[in-house]
Amino acid sequence: MSAGSAAAPFIKAGSTSKLIASTVPPNGDLNPYGLAVVRSSAGALTAGDYLISNFNAKSNNQGTGTTVVQISPAGKRSVFAKLSAGSLPGSCPGGVGLTTALGILPGGYVVVGSLPTTNGQSATAKYGCLIVLNDRGHAVKTISGPKIQGPWDMATVTRGSTTTLFVSNVLNGGAVVGKHVVDNSTVLRIRLHTGGGVPKLMGEQVVASEIPWRDDKTALAIGPTGLALGANGKLYVADTLESRIIQVPQALTRTTALPDSGITLTAGGHLKQPLGLEIAPNGDIVTTNAGDGNIVETTTAGHQIAVVAGDAKAGAGSLFGLAIGPGGKGLAYVDDAHNTLRLLD
Repeated sequence: MSAGSAAAPFIKAGSTSKLIASTVPPNGDLNPYGLAVVRSSAGALTAGDYLISNFNAKSNNQGTGTTVVQISPAGKRSVFAKLSAGSLPGSCPGGVGLTTALGILPGGYVVVGSLPTTNGQSATAKYGCLIVLNDRGHAVKTISGPKIQGPWDMATVTRGSTTTLFVSNVLNGGAVVGKHVVDNSTVLRIRLHTGGGVPKLMGEQVVASEIPWRDDKTALAIGPTGLALGANGKLYVADTLESRIIQVPQALTRTTALPDSGITLTAGGHLKQPLGLEIAPNGDIVTTNAGDGNIVETTTAGHQIAVVAGDAKAGAGSLFGLAIGPGGKGLAYVDDAHNTLRLLD
């Protein structure tokens, strides 16, 4: 165990990955991105099941996926939600193209991000929105506006009747012609009242800014992705483009945006374009690499203490969302190279 780690690594030496199920629903949607674990049963949601959002339609065009699938630990798959632009109850610029932003709120409400395109190319990408679903998978609300520009990933924290969403955005202002990298991605804090009924918007605050992003033919956009709030009140963010983890102190209470791309916790080393990010039960930070298909564990002191192959065969570009397994056991993750849900234990 490396210095700075308060406990044994969550990722154990010799951990093996097993297939849970294919994530492909009957309509053929591909490219699983978001992943969340159902903690409490409600409506069509069963505690212990997984929810997965698909970014691509059967055509394999990015930003055209419309389904959220539900998978049991035994591998039984069903469609929790199938969305269309015409069925949304509010504004969502561009329509539906579900992203890695996926979370479950009190009362069985589900929030999923949309970054839509018409043909899978960044030139047609629109700013999208967050879509709120009820516990039966029906859209009941959208959250959009000038501070939501390409919601890419999300973390949720509930305290009492207030749920806070931290949302990373990757299309702020659109790509600048002739400029490869744009330093203006943000992390937005959204507060919702979740004490009963459809969640109500209470306020928004940008908590981090000037994070780099660029458009990309194979990934649509490369920018800040996974987020998680640590016990120390710091928000940890996967800065995919610069292969680092940044930290945003006082994320729940700050009233100004932390500029200059955030504070670097760790960079390089085993981190190769980190995407998904979660806090392990031991307090460490776990990330999935887009660059090589590995999963990396980092302490809150910035020491990278464990690495394991999530998809050694496909490697680059195969891993996105991840979540701590039911009961805090194992690490679940999606593998979009094979359109599967897997569990590392």
